[in-house]
Amino acid sequence: MDWQRDSKDWPHRERSRFLQAGGLSWHVQVFENTDAHAPVALLLHGTGASTHSWRDVAPLLVARGYAVIAPDLPGHAFTGMPPGGVGAPQLGLNGMARALHALLQVLHARPAMVVGHSAGAAIAIRMSLDGLHAPQRIVGINAAVLPLGGLAGPLFSPVAKLMAAAPLVPRLFAWRARDPAVLERLLGGTGSRLDATGSALYHRLVSDAAHAAGALAMMANWNLPQLARDLPRLSTALDLLVGENDRTVPPEHGAQILARLAPAARGRLVRLAGLGHLAHEEASARVVAQMFP
Repeated sequence: MDWQRDSKDWPHRERSRFLQAGGLSWHVQVFENTDAHAPVALLLHGTGASTHSWRDVAPLLVARGYAVIAPDLPGHAFTGMPPGGVGAPQLGLNGMARALHALLQVLHARPAMVVGHSAGAAIAIRMSLDGLHAPQRIVGINAAVLPLGGLAGPLFSPVAKLMAAAPLVPRLFAWRARDPAVLERLLGGTGSRLDATGSALYHRLVSDAAHAAGALAMMANWNLPQLARDLPRLSTALDLLVGENDRTVPPEHGAQILARLAPAARGRLVRLAGLGHLAHEEASARVVAQMFP
C-alpha cells in the first residue's frame, strides 16, 4: 500500500511512525501514556490484517494505564516486503519473531503484555520460546497456534507457497476482492460482523496486490507443527480469548492449546459468546475487559 495515497483517513494516522529494523521498513503505531513509567502492550495482528484492527482496542488499553505499540507485520499494509520476496526468512514464524525483536530494540521497548490475534498469537509465543522477549503474559485472541486438521493441514503451506510465488495470483486476488460481494463473503467466513468502517478498511487492504502478496507469503512460510511441539516449553503465562462463533480457527483449539502447556504457563480460557474470529473488532470494550481478570 502507498502511504501518500492510502493513509489520509487511516485510523490513528497521527500515531504512525516509519522505522528501519531487522532488514525491513516498518510501519508502527505508538500510543504513549501520560505516565512515563507505564507498562507497554505490544499488539500483533493476524494474517491479512493490519494496525487498523486495533483501532478501538489501543485507546482502551491506554485508558487502562498502558503505552501501546502496534506494528504492521512484514509485507502487510504499510510495512515493506522483505528483500528476497516469498522465501525471505522474515516471512516465516521464526524469522518474523526475530524481526519484531529487532523492531522492539529500535523502539527501546520491553512489553509487559503481548496481545496477539490469530497468527499474531503464534508470533508472540514463538518470541517467548526463543527468548526474544519476556512479557509477564501473552493474551491470544482466537489464537492460530495449532495446525489445521484433515487434508487441509499438510497441503496448506505448499499450496500457499505456489500461489505466493506466482506474480499474477496476488493481483488476481486483489482484483476479485474489489467486488463488495467477494469481501462480504470473506468477512462472513470469519463468523464476525463488522461495522461499515471496519469493512471499508478491509476492502482497501485486500484490494491491494502488495498486501495480498504479503499475506500469501506469510501463509506459505508458516510452521505451526514445530510451534505445537514446542508449546510445553512455554514459561510465559498464556490467556486465551475464544470467539464461540469463530469460523476460521476452531474454537476447541483453545482448550487443546492450554492442555499442552506446563502448569505455570496455563492461563485462563475465556469463551466469547456470539463473537467470531474478529472478536476484538466486533466488541472491543468487551474483549479488552476480558483481558483483565
